[in-house]
Amino acid sequence: MHVPDGFINAPTSAATGVLAAGALAVSLKGARRELDERTAPLAGLVAAFIFAVQMLNFPVAAGTSGHLLGGALAAILVGPFTGVLCVSVVLLMQGILFADGGLTALGVNITDMAIVTTVVAYAVFRALVKILPRTRRSVTVASFVAALLSVPAAAVAFTLIYAVGGTTDVSIGKVATAMIGVHVLIGLGEAVITALTVGAVIAVRPDLVYGARGLRQRLKLRVGGELVDAPATGPAPVPAAARSHRRLWITGLVASLVLAGFVSFYASASPDGLEKVAADHGIDSTARQHASAGSPLADYGVKDVDDARLSGGLAGVIGVGVTVAAGSTVFWAVRRRRASSTSPAA
Repeated sequence: MHVPDGFINAPTSAATGVLAAGALAVSLKGARRELDERTAPLAGLVAAFIFAVQMLNFPVAAGTSGHLLGGALAAILVGPFTGVLCVSVVLLMQGILFADGGLTALGVNITDMAIVTTVVAYAVFRALVKILPRTRRSVTVASFVAALLSVPAAAVAFTLIYAVGGTTDVSIGKVATAMIGVHVLIGLGEAVITALTVGAVIAVRPDLVYGARGLRQRLKLRVGGELVDAPATGPAPVPAAARSHRRLWITGLVASLVLAGFVSFYASASPDGLEKVAADHGIDSTARQHASAGSPLADYGVKDVDDARLSGGLAGVIGVGVTVAAGSTVFWAVRRRRASSTSPAA
């Protein structure tokens, strides 16, 4: 769903850029409350993992593929405000280094892929965890549904943006039908990836999953034949082994490097949902050459490396490294800002 330059006219692109900038400012402020000693190190890793998994296009229909958007995954693991920042970091790295997603369309892509997916997914997730039993399995189920709905929501958002600022005369009804239809199928893949990842993390480190906080059930006592909540005794102490996030961080980074550097070679080569819809309906006739088309990493390959497998693998590894570095720097700065604003002197 990376929108290239030329699909959306300049005024609409500028308007979405202003909207995206405002949302990022709000997210930076909100992330101060979400990022602590547990989630701050994880946030940069989440961004790198999303970058890696987005390289793994999976087939969804004849001649069409899809890939993870990541808004739901980021929001559930590290919080909605931090999630918006995670996906935005990924989109910025993809646009500048890999010529994936137009630079003039960066506001469109952040609005569509970072803001809409995260807001919709987290709203659905919070609604479900309130009505489902307070268990880890419920978190996984809620993650699946939230991710599933976030992708067609992004397709609807793109359709609305295109209705306002599209540069071709294609019927909006046709665009909506094609976009929503294919992205419902892509949403199934998004849901599976999100649920499996959240389930894996919550199985080993539930304390690191933002969406699973507060799920510890109160002890019940039977008094006079009725079950009542036992008096609160304060939070249980976290074991020393659980307080360290180093093992999970290293495992996640290695997994991201393997996915981007090796598994990505076997990803589907079919066009993704937006590319397919654009080609079928002539929307891509107005696409412009990417400003970063001359980047040595354009199209997820290393310039002057002739072996396709090696070129793509190196590009993926570089992308993971740059994304985790950029994301970690941003979240470290936000975390430091929070620490300084809550110090006794402040």
